[in-house]
Amino acid sequence: MHSAVSTLARPAAHAARLQPSIGIAAGFFICQSCLSLSRRRAAPSSYRKSLFSTQTQALPDAPASSGLAALPSRRLISVSGPDAAKYLQGVITANITDPSSGGPRTSGFYAAFLTAKGRVLHDVFIYPDHAEGGKPPTGDSFLIEVDAAEAQRLQQHIKRYKLRANFDVRLLDTEERQVWHAWSDGASDLCSSMTSTNADEFIFQPDPRAPGLGYRLITSCSTSSSSPIQQISDNLPVLSEEYYRIRRYLHGVPEGQQEILRDQALPLESNIDFMGDGIDFRKGCYVGQELTIRTKHRGVVRKRILPVMLYNNSSEKPTEMVYRPSISSELLPAPESRIGRHEKTGRVGHWLRGIGSIGLALCRLEAMTDIQPASTFPGAKWVLAEDEFIIAGQQEEQQFKIKAFVPDWLRSELLKPPAH
Repeated sequence: MHSAVSTLARPAAHAARLQPSIGIAAGFFICQSCLSLSRRRAAPSSYRKSLFSTQTQALPDAPASSGLAALPSRRLISVSGPDAAKYLQGVITANITDPSSGGPRTSGFYAAFLTAKGRVLHDVFIYPDHAEGGKPPTGDSFLIEVDAAEAQRLQQHIKRYKLRANFDVRLLDTEERQVWHAWSDGASDLCSSMTSTNADEFIFQPDPRAPGLGYRLITSCSTSSSSPIQQISDNLPVLSEEYYRIRRYLHGVPEGQQEILRDQALPLESNIDFMGDGIDFRKGCYVGQELTIRTKHRGVVRKRILPVMLYNNSSEKPTEMVYRPSISSELLPAPESRIGRHEKTGRVGHWLRGIGSIGLALCRLEAMTDIQPASTFPGAKWVLAEDEFIIAGQQEEQQFKIKAFVPDWLRSELLKPPAH
């Protein structure tokens, strides 16, 4: 047992005891990344609260089968001008044009900005910005939806690399446009009742990342009785963003750079290749394309972001994902905590983020699931029915067991025969 626990991330209290030694050793050098990690592990509760939007509020009692949630965790950037489409085509993983017609897209899509080495900088939605008066999009104006904590960084990134391209980029104020998410399980009238996607300053469309996840809405911040949000809220309960996070995790959908780690995550390990048409493997060159294409054609993707469930050491291994509010954010594992084997040695993944008993983790498929990745090392040990995995909590000596699940939409993609 001791050897297995030793492979896990140390609790914050232990890191706090080590932290003073960093400052008192005269002439001692430590790199910025290590210093940042030590501070993160030793961070006070105020830092941990910034990682979890629940903070000290009570967690939702249960998932909601329907709802409408504003997403303050998301911001919008406007990119408009004659060269806007050409610029975006060269820096995002998806195709800026409609693959079927070759013309401008009329609806939004999911994509990512990558580094030159193929790591994810930002996962984004890109929406054709509709012209005033409800006219169809012209193909030279777009809204980019991004993690709010990363919005200013992405704006500066676009400005820095636009070179002589003729377009303008502007971070929209939160009082101009707002991002929402709506869902209603078993109800088919939500989409049909909101088909006016060409309405001025209003965008409504299915979220393409996973079947049944819901609908994305971009609205002006009007509060009039005739506004689209007011109309939808007459039929759906208005809920906090925590309900949306629960729904995302149950569907196994990561979002933002607390879950798709900036400059670390690979797009295929983050499932961007399977979430809508987030990666177009046939489009022209874009930043980070070389490694992404090579990984795709070699078929070597041994890790994927998966939904996971925490449970007590004394409990039986769960057979399905169940959200329970019994674990507060202060007790959850610290970001990037290691997942180890129960009563065995070896690291099999790391924790990303969670709420209550559920969350997301980057998991080795051959260790934590029954999925066998292509081109896996000979002699790899597949997951056994009795295998269990452990992870340390933020409090000293605290430990959870953790179980990974493969959502149906992801499983069907992973089991498809490779294309030739």
